[in-house]
Amino acid sequence: MNDNTPEQSQLGKASAYVDQYDASLLFPIPRAGKRAEIGITAAPPFFGADLWTAFELSWLNQRGKPQVALLHITIPCETPNIVESKSFKLYLNSFNNTRFADPSEVQARIRADVSEAVWRGAEHPATVGVKLLLPEMFDQEPVHELDGLSLDRLDVECTHYQPAPELLHAVHDEPPVTEVLTSNLLKSNCLVTGQPDWGSVQIRYTGAPIDQEGLLQYLVSFRNHNEFHEQCVERIFMDLWTRCKPLKLTVYARYTRRGGLDINPLRTSHPQALPGNVRTARQ
Repeated sequence: MNDNTPEQSQLGKASAYVDQYDASLLFPIPRAGKRAEIGITAAPPFFGADLWTAFELSWLNQRGKPQVALLHITIPCETPNIVESKSFKLYLNSFNNTRFADPSEVQARIRADVSEAVWRGAEHPATVGVKLLLPEMFDQEPVHELDGLSLDRLDVECTHYQPAPELLHAVHDEPPVTEVLTSNLLKSNCLVTGQPDWGSVQIRYTGAPIDQEGLLQYLVSFRNHNEFHEQCVERIFMDLWTRCKPLKLTVYARYTRRGGLDINPLRTSHPQALPGNVRTARQ
């Protein structure tokens, strides 16, 4: 079993930057504790994944010449653990002065190490998705905003800056609708350090119409809330799922990068293909 807590991680602490490969730097944190806070004590009512992008990945080839790449990692939400983000940055830094035969060896090491960390303690462990983008592919990386109707167009009064699910309601005596709604006003804080985390969110649902003003006020209410990205998205999903009772629901957030790393969780009530890991302008 993995009983690591966020307070035991390197977050908010002075850290030595190891520049020789060291998989032990990865620090997994169980998902179960924060899920219990939002009423999930068994299998969660959602599918999905956490889409990570690392912009600061470098290693040495066999002749000692530095190599660089972008890194996409897909971590299924079924994993019992997340990886604390600072530990992941320290782990990637450990590649900086380590020689590898070729990019495929780097990719294989990362897949094996991250898979072990996030699946640690699982009865049936699996692997994560890892994709390396080499410099010749950099120019193919698009920038695109989340599709949907912007809630930010609404001129609303905002007075709640801690999660206020009571602001959410749907009109159940009207016919069901299918809507895609977005906002760039999502902000939360790191669970341990309190540093700001800026994000954009897309909510796709089918069901009774959700009051858009209340939804925007609810999203703004995360502004002073301390929680990791993955936990915020699961809280948003559960609040919408239990209070508005949609037939289908998908919540997708893209957070701006910190320390060369962005984390973009998606949670959905029904199986579906994951979106492309396409960054927004703020990322």
